[in-house]
Amino acid sequence: MYIPVAKPLIEEDEIEAVAAVMRSGMLARGEVVAEFESRFAAYCGVPCAVATNSGTAALHAGLSAAGIGPGDTVIVPSFSFIATATSVSMCGARPVFADVDRRTFNIDPDAVLELIRPDTRAVVGVHLFGQPFDVRSLREICDDHRLLLVEDAAQAHGAEFHGQRVGSLGDLACFSFYPTKNMTTGEGGMVTTGDAACADRVRLIIDHGQSRKYLHTALGYNFRMTNMAAAMGIVQLSKLERFNERRIRNAAYLDRHLEGSGLVLPYRMEGVRHVYHQYVVQVPSGFPLDRDAFMRYLLERGVGTAVHYPVPIHRQPLYRSAGAECRCPVSDALAASVLSLPVHPLVTDGELACICDAIRSLL
Repeated sequence: MYIPVAKPLIEEDEIEAVAAVMRSGMLARGEVVAEFESRFAAYCGVPCAVATNSGTAALHAGLSAAGIGPGDTVIVPSFSFIATATSVSMCGARPVFADVDRRTFNIDPDAVLELIRPDTRAVVGVHLFGQPFDVRSLREICDDHRLLLVEDAAQAHGAEFHGQRVGSLGDLACFSFYPTKNMTTGEGGMVTTGDAACADRVRLIIDHGQSRKYLHTALGYNFRMTNMAAAMGIVQLSKLERFNERRIRNAAYLDRHLEGSGLVLPYRMEGVRHVYHQYVVQVPSGFPLDRDAFMRYLLERGVGTAVHYPVPIHRQPLYRSAGAECRCPVSDALAASVLSLPVHPLVTDGELACICDAIRSLL
């Protein structure tokens, strides 16, 4: 038996939906993409959604459409996947790294306040591992300083902040549909926004800067989603609530059965719906095994694990010069102690019991 830490859930209706597009011959961006965009916008509660070929493309196009460019700085959390920062760099702007909250792992509003300067144009908050960041505090800061608030919602499809779905909380939001996300299109992304003009600019950017066929009015890229990916996305979106409820149920099981294990279990903010893209524990210094030994111990017992993320962005070689100026002690500490356990919808009750038994046998 082996329990993977992540596994996409693809069923026959996704396969048939993609096959139907292939049989139609209309493979590139078209009506199926438009339908997916419309359905995803309605799901998030926003008027506009634009599909892209990756989550990184969504971030790049969204930031570009919002006017981020050379001479600008954008505040991002250091404890995240690197695309949160590289998408800023792709626009010619400079990411400035903020530390995160020790309990939620999300961007720390107090750290953001300390980093605002005259050239700051935006703050990117990441709903990390499926839990919304402190939107109210960040929204207040951004409003007070006339900054854009961008949601990196790559890991949080269906998460909610005080009853409002992510994707509708900032000036714009960006999603990823990578295979291990809460829903997938194989590869893909989405920009959501309440600003129709911003959405129009995103559409221009992702399609070679074309205002109409063969008339190019802006620098653009080929970031378009295919009809095949969108067909899968439409089916996956219809199942997202079921997938998320299973993740939440699995996380609750792990919470109950790992209490008192010595691990630091995930913290959930009051008033949020955490959709557990990952179930991330911390392995403290007093635990019977260090993190790497603990991972080997679980692997020997058929339990897959992963570290998200072992190197904070400000420590990455790409950002060595910028990172030298940073002080992100919480990000550093988390990178040295976090561990992701299986929580995806395909994990069975029996497998959850095996995970917990393996961990509790260390006590």
